[in-house]
Amino acid sequence: MKNSIYFDFNATTPCDPEVVEAMLPYFSETFGNASSQHHAFGWLASDALEKSAHSIAQGLGVSPNELVFTSGATESINAIIKGVYAHSKGKKNHIITVKTEHKAVLDVCNYLEQSGARVTYLDVDQNGLIDLDALEEAITAQTLLVAVMWANNETGVLQPLAKISTLCKKHQVLFFSDATQALGKIPLDDFFSLVDFACFSAHKIYGPKGMGLMFIKSTVAQELGSFIQGGGQQRKLRGGTYNIPGIVGMAKAMEINLIKVDENTENYLPLREALEKGLAQIEGTTINALDVERLPNTVNISFSHVDGEQLLNALSPYLAVSNGSACNSASVFPSHVLTAMGVATTLAFSSLRISMGKSTTEEGVRFAVEKIAATVAQLREKNVLWSQR
Repeated sequence: MKNSIYFDFNATTPCDPEVVEAMLPYFSETFGNASSQHHAFGWLASDALEKSAHSIAQGLGVSPNELVFTSGATESINAIIKGVYAHSKGKKNHIITVKTEHKAVLDVCNYLEQSGARVTYLDVDQNGLIDLDALEEAITAQTLLVAVMWANNETGVLQPLAKISTLCKKHQVLFFSDATQALGKIPLDDFFSLVDFACFSAHKIYGPKGMGLMFIKSTVAQELGSFIQGGGQQRKLRGGTYNIPGIVGMAKAMEINLIKVDENTENYLPLREALEKGLAQIEGTTINALDVERLPNTVNISFSHVDGEQLLNALSPYLAVSNGSACNSASVFPSHVLTAMGVATTLAFSSLRISMGKSTTEEGVRFAVEKIAATVAQLREKNVLWSQR
């Protein structure tokens, strides 16, 4: 690990030292239960909860009453999609999503199909973007929810949320967007005016793992019922003891990173350009979704005539990279995101997702380019098809 440079920031990030420092007292000194309202230990925990909630809400530009703390984006996704579907009680049973969504969304939709839901999975073009006309054509009187992630976790592709929101409002359909990868990397701008529901995860922005957040717009709060019963916490939506260290850590992580979004973008873009320019010099290389708006820190690249597993194994002592979502890394199938974009199976298998973070340097990018180029060349020497191309 000492010799390996980390390039997998879309999978997770290291906890910021300031975040750790802010959390530490709530593991030991100020360890009270925020629901214990008859002594000082509970009062101090409750005070930390209230201050953190207001800090996060202020940073996002929403009301604290529109936020629910969860264990992460996956729980939030389950709660929102299943909750909205259950609350409909069969009045509407149609959900629209996209073939390139995170597996958490796709698996939930697949699960609900077994319970009677009808799901439309929209195609994407070669750059990973949906067709807005196809979206509007898919909406019916039975459509309950449209679920489209803002920034794709594998390619970084940004969907046109404003236009999607306009269509949803036109047809009076609820709109949920997984914005987990966007937080801290691009400005939120008017994001919360566009969506009814959203989710985030602390460990993507240098906060603690096991800590997530749901946004539920106040005007549609009645569309989502209680999803974890037991204690009545969080307006009876999610019962259970508050994770005060995690909440404090998430608030601190947002405080640190949300004010640096523009700075982060300015730092990432030249690094991404240098990375792509260097890797593009390798023969038989394709940078996926090159010509559309993407996250400034993310590169997804395919190498012809290279075994993807061998490439990852050969790079692992030097570079921490991935071939897609960490949540799907054990799959024997190629990336569902790339295949939906029309990338050939062989290329999808031989693709790398390289995602940068605050510690990424120009020197690190140069090293990555050199190491990847050399490793690809070594692997191709053993490939008869490469010599006969």
